Amino acid sequence: MLKLRIITALCLVPLVLAAIFLLPLPFFALFATGVFLLAGREWGRFIDIQKANVVMVSLALVLIGLMAMVPIGQIWAAGLHGGIALVLYAGAGWWLVSLALVLAYPRSAAFWRDHLWLKALFALFSLIPFFWALLVLRSYQYEQNPYFGAWLLLFVMSLVWAADTGAYFVGKAFGKHKLCPRVSPGKTIEGMLGGVAAASVLALVVTQAMALPLAESLVLLLASVVAVFASVLGDLVESMFKREAGIKDSGQILPGHGGIMDRIDSLTAALPVFIVIVHLLGRG
Repeated sequence: MLKLRIITALCLVPLVLAAIFLLPLPFFALFATGVFLLAGREWGRFIDIQKANVVMVSLALVLIGLMAMVPIGQIWAAGLHGGIALVLYAGAGWWLVSLALVLAYPRSAAFWRDHLWLKALFALFSLIPFFWALLVLRSYQYEQNPYFGAWLLLFVMSLVWAADTGAYFVGKAFGKHKLCPRVSPGKTIEGMLGGVAAASVLALVVTQAMALPLAESLVLLLASVVAVFASVLGDLVESMFKREAGIKDSGQILPGHGGIMDRIDSLTAALPVFIVIVHLLGRG
């Protein structure tokens, strides 16, 4: 299994990097749409395995409507587009709600377990902001430098990867206190803190390398730390929904890894939260 995971990762990472750095913005949007649709179908399995395609199509219709209202070129036309900002803030609000659901699980499941429409709403607030967060970061200062946003997106994604790596090794070595045993028994508080520390070091190195003014550096560091905590929550939320659905992996599209949601669950929370923090404090 480990060998299969490594082979899949070695194929997947170059594909993702190529999409981020080599695709022009409209084609990157198509790539992000493909990821969104696959994730939407897997989210549909959390709701009702028999209606996974219905959920995917419904999410796609919402996305098409939003994209018709806000063309890609208008995302940063005069600062962050107000409609997109609203979507991202709504996504950040959802993660605050989901934190309460995770902390209260399994009691909280009685509130949403038998309501398909409510779980569909959860899918909407998880995936739509994630999609727009991808485009917001990738398109940032696109006219001035088409690669600046690519590096920014890679930076936030790298924070999550660094946190996952740090959490794994620190958790293995020192993990004793369970983080949220009813949702994900394998995660520990020590592992989470190790992951946050690893991501914080990365953020500190990047801000120093960029030679940003102190105020901007502090905003970036704070947004990075909050986004990493959010990434842990994104992972826990997916685990909670999978547990309720009685499935181990969200899908089988990635050999050794499971489904698309199993790979992007942390990012669905981290990306929108990062942007919201920067937008709030930096007025970007």
